[in-house]
Amino acid sequence: MLKKILIANRGEIACRIIRTAKKMGIRTVSICSDPDINSPHVNLADEYVNIGGNTSSESYLRVNKIIDAVKKTNAEAVHPGYGFLSENVKFRDEIQKIGKIFIGPPSEAISSMGDKIESKKIAKSAGVSVVPGGLEVIPNIKEALNQAKIIGYPLMIKASAGGGGKGMRIAFNDEELKTNFGSAVNEAKSSFGDDRVFIEKFVEFPKHIEVQVLGDQFGNFIHLGERECTIQRRHQKVIEEAPSIFVTDDLRKRMVNQSIQLAKAVGYYSAGTVEFVVDKDKNFYFLEMNTRLQVEHPVTELITDVDLVEQMIRVAAGEKLNLSQNDIKFSGSAIECRIYAEDSAKNFLPSIGRLTRYIEPKGKNVRVDSGVVEGSEISMFYDPMISKLCTYAKDRINTISEMLNALDRYFIEGVKTNRDFLSNILQNNNFAKGEYSTAFIAENYKDGYNSYLNEVTDKDNLYAVVSFVNYKYLLRAASISNQLQGFNKTVDNNWCVIDGDTKYFVSISFNNFNKSYDIYVNKKYLNLKSNWNIGYPLFSAIIDNQLLYFSIKRNGPKFTINHKGALHDLTVLSKRHAELNEIMIPRQKEDTSQYLLAPMPGLLVSLLVKENQVVEENQPLAVIEAMKMENIIKSEKKVKIKKINCKEGDSLEVDQVILEFD
Repeated sequence: MLKKILIANRGEIACRIIRTAKKMGIRTVSICSDPDINSPHVNLADEYVNIGGNTSSESYLRVNKIIDAVKKTNAEAVHPGYGFLSENVKFRDEIQKIGKIFIGPPSEAISSMGDKIESKKIAKSAGVSVVPGGLEVIPNIKEALNQAKIIGYPLMIKASAGGGGKGMRIAFNDEELKTNFGSAVNEAKSSFGDDRVFIEKFVEFPKHIEVQVLGDQFGNFIHLGERECTIQRRHQKVIEEAPSIFVTDDLRKRMVNQSIQLAKAVGYYSAGTVEFVVDKDKNFYFLEMNTRLQVEHPVTELITDVDLVEQMIRVAAGEKLNLSQNDIKFSGSAIECRIYAEDSAKNFLPSIGRLTRYIEPKGKNVRVDSGVVEGSEISMFYDPMISKLCTYAKDRINTISEMLNALDRYFIEGVKTNRDFLSNILQNNNFAKGEYSTAFIAENYKDGYNSYLNEVTDKDNLYAVVSFVNYKYLLRAASISNQLQGFNKTVDNNWCVIDGDTKYFVSISFNNFNKSYDIYVNKKYLNLKSNWNIGYPLFSAIIDNQLLYFSIKRNGPKFTINHKGALHDLTVLSKRHAELNEIMIPRQKEDTSQYLLAPMPGLLVSLLVKENQVVEENQPLAVIEAMKMENIIKSEKKVKIKKINCKEGDSLEVDQVILEFD
């Protein structure tokens, strides 16, 4: 068995690999860039090497720096994780040249499956069902328009060397193809150093289903079932689950058989994933084969109890698979939610900053794969994923329930996240029934998701909770100042909760019989029992015999309470203070409608307008690149450009003025 491995990655996947290596008694080496010097993956490893640089291209994508680190630490093998150099043939070959082991598949498999055009040809010859089109590189927009006539709309533009949703665009007509073709080419070049793209038919109402395969160097193969990854945003997976509610036994059998056929055709070994797009009639087509560990692998591990990283290490060390297909027992249901640092209310734009408060949910049915701690910096240089939150239960209904509670118990402060957005998806009836396609987010959240605009059905619970918390704070204050002595108690039991323009009158009293609180909200009775500690941002309580979770921020009498993906600003006042509050003059908001403000930090890739130009509604104005993704900023109305304040190539800060309008 191997004695020391180097992890050529960062963040949660580096931490996850280190944990398995430690379990196996293998020493680990981390590498890091300058911004990552104090990151958890560095502290968790037995050794580390700072390879310098800030961006990926200056650090985690530098083959020579990583090879030097392998030599310096005398690591026997390298695990690439996912992303970065995980599917880079040159990197794998350089590791082999210095007599070290690459924990992954052979170079030939990486090369043939890494090129989406070549992989499609191989899949077709191996008897795997493929999508129409996509067998040739499209050099320019003229040829793209010609191919569109042959294939027919809608169609998908894809980076040949792509993955993770980078360099992918959908076009439903010629105009969209003209707009999106250039963006796909640019994104492919910046993400992979390869600007080749191809075009294929876009399958309408598609499901994204993938099969996990595992092979050794002796020609043995098994599968570990399928995962559904249909909930996607901009072709980036957001929620994954195993097994799929959509897949029948017959469909599963056909898909896993074709997946193993393909793996055998390319001489594969190690862990790999064959991805398919499946239409509503359960016709399936090959998309690609990922020759690496997938981000969503934990859901497979939860339903099979197989450690995929351990199997990868053993296969790389030359061991035969110690599992047969009959050994694989599928049990229960698992869901993974990707927690991203992004502002859902601003159409999911990236959010950067320091995690000023960070509390992960815990429980026997909860798994969190993260690479951050309180105080960690979410940088503009890398992917915005903070963690992967997984829940597991006996069936899908209970798994969803576990996930909703886990999200309510996940507290992240310092950056915006998609936590509430994920919660809202899980509560959608179509999600519960499995009736959705990869267009689910685009169709249901066209402008993103604003937590403040979502209403919860049990608002009386919110009013009871903020009244209880307010009461506890005032009791403590009165106790400190000795105002609770004798009969002169100064903390009232009656309050007014203000929600927008509506008042709710709440009374609260301690029930000594069952050590709980009797609360009346506009005369509706609720019983609340909680062991919450003052100052803690997460609140749990049994309200009318139901265990519920909330997060709370307090600023004097003002409270922001979060529950089931919905945010509410509430004010708790005495009756007299509520009367006075009505005559207060509200603060005026600053009018910024005459400016185009940078919605996120990033690089201004291009300006698409000139001064004095009149632009139409929804016309592209600028392209900003952040966290490896291009974002097209469009006009909200017909307007004239008065002044341009920035130039292409500028690094932008949040709310920096890019353009001024007349």
